[in-house]
Amino acid sequence: MRLTRVFVDGDLQAGQRLAVDGSAGNHIVRVLRSRVGDELTVFNGRGGEYSASIEEIRRDTVQVRVRAHRNDERESGFDLTLAQGISRGERMDWVVQKATELGVTRIVPVFTERSVVHLDEKQAQKKVQHWRGIAIAACEQCGRNIVPAIEAPIAVYELLEKDVTGIGLLLSPGAPLRIADIRADGAVTVLIGPEGGLAQVEQDAALRAGFTPVRMGPRVLRTETAAVCALTLLQQKFGDL
Repeated sequence: MRLTRVFVDGDLQAGQRLAVDGSAGNHIVRVLRSRVGDELTVFNGRGGEYSASIEEIRRDTVQVRVRAHRNDERESGFDLTLAQGISRGERMDWVVQKATELGVTRIVPVFTERSVVHLDEKQAQKKVQHWRGIAIAACEQCGRNIVPAIEAPIAVYELLEKDVTGIGLLLSPGAPLRIADIRADGAVTVLIGPEGGLAQVEQDAALRAGFTPVRMGPRVLRTETAAVCALTLLQQKFGDL
């Protein structure tokens, strides 16, 4: 039987007694119907995990005893960054969730000319925390012990001015190459537009920055479908799928 995995934002060590409350405590008590003595796995996103057991339950607060540390890791050895044009609501949430499950190292939300989502600095900070929460929940589900980095949203031109991690790929329906045609010795950054795709001027800027355009087949995919498809193909070719 698979053990419940719980993220703990803080230091962990064998023998420690800690309180799990908030949404995590509520989930353990009211959704999973866990009881005193039940076994758990806890992790803090920094690598490795700990076995643990429930010692006490008070309403939505669960007292947990941390036990042995395990060095188990389920990280891909492939350094993969997703630079995703910010899409609306659940679409972006879904991309963050699936990208985490597919083993990305880093997610960079990108503002583009055709972005329908506009955020001020305070809203952007809240969104990053929201997306990090989604990534953490995905790690709990899929077994990852390291939470992928969720960076603050930036403009696409700011992204292109930076040193891109590894080779840069640009999803473009009319590109002559496919992901199967790409060769990479190290890291890859893949840039995907939002609903409506990247404007031509943005695509041209990406090409000048050294990005290689690749297509995903003869059909035009939604931005969230394109992200999952591209990450899957890249992990299959260079990673651990």
